Amino acid sequence: MPEPALPKTTDLRETLPPPTPVVSLRPIALPAPGRGEDLKVRVTAPASGDGLPVLVFSHGFGGSMNEYAPLVDFWAASGFAVVQPTHLDSRTLGVPPEDPRTPHIWRHRIEDLVRVLDGLPTLEAAVPGLAGRLDHGRIAVAGHSWGAQSASALLGARVLDAEGVPGEDMTDSRVSAGVLLALTGLGDSLTPFAAENFPFMKPSFENMRTRALVVAGDNDQSFLSTRGPDWFTDPYTYSPAPKSLLTLSGAEHSLGGIYGQESTSTTDENPSRVALLQRLTTAFLRDALIPGDSGWPAAAAALEEGRDPLGKLQSK
Repeated sequence: MPEPALPKTTDLRETLPPPTPVVSLRPIALPAPGRGEDLKVRVTAPASGDGLPVLVFSHGFGGSMNEYAPLVDFWAASGFAVVQPTHLDSRTLGVPPEDPRTPHIWRHRIEDLVRVLDGLPTLEAAVPGLAGRLDHGRIAVAGHSWGAQSASALLGARVLDAEGVPGEDMTDSRVSAGVLLALTGLGDSLTPFAAENFPFMKPSFENMRTRALVVAGDNDQSFLSTRGPDWFTDPYTYSPAPKSLLTLSGAEHSLGGIYGQESTSTTDENPSRVALLQRLTTAFLRDALIPGDSGWPAAAAALEEGRDPLGKLQSK
């Protein structure tokens, strides 16, 4: 009996550049007046090459700059300088619930991302051998879960107040694209717990105009919403083009294990799913930030035709 054909994503692997050695430095401190402490950052970048595009990554609730190696290392090996701030909700910082900053951490998170963009010259100079190698005109943001919500604000998403009025527009014109992993949806289906404790989880995607790839797991059932996994497709459904939605088959909130191999937070470990996510996000980012790259059209064509059982893609 002949062996079954490999998924079409093997073609994508051939279109990506060969991986290069990377260097990583942590922690680098950026002064942060009014935050209570300096912003600690990790930078991971190719060991060689110039004109490197920049990707700022925001971790999920309780995470830190020390996580998400499967994605961060892959992106860096594919030509990106990846910057990971540690937000105030990180378990490594231990900010207590009664801290006066706690109700405003969602906003501090967004400010952290802006502070990273403002501090790129400082970060570049702090990493040995990196000075003069970043392209400050080619920037994308990415995030997982709460980190995706933080990143989405720089793409144009806004938080609705109690009357449904959109809050401040925090779109950052320096950002050309975004990758939003397991981003929560509209706030009209929050559980009582979520509505009471997370009033900022009432987004509007109406003005999220910057190009983005939204990634959702079709088995991601959140205790924060009364809806099913389709809740995580709202950022695609209710935002204007250009957008793409990658739905991962069987994936829960950890999307197959993007935290890292040693993380106990992964509930749906699947190396093949993570490999697909690595290649798809990299192809998307290269298409958005590197003119003439051909990986994304090839990947999109394969997935849109339903050739890969691990996921499906749609775009607008």
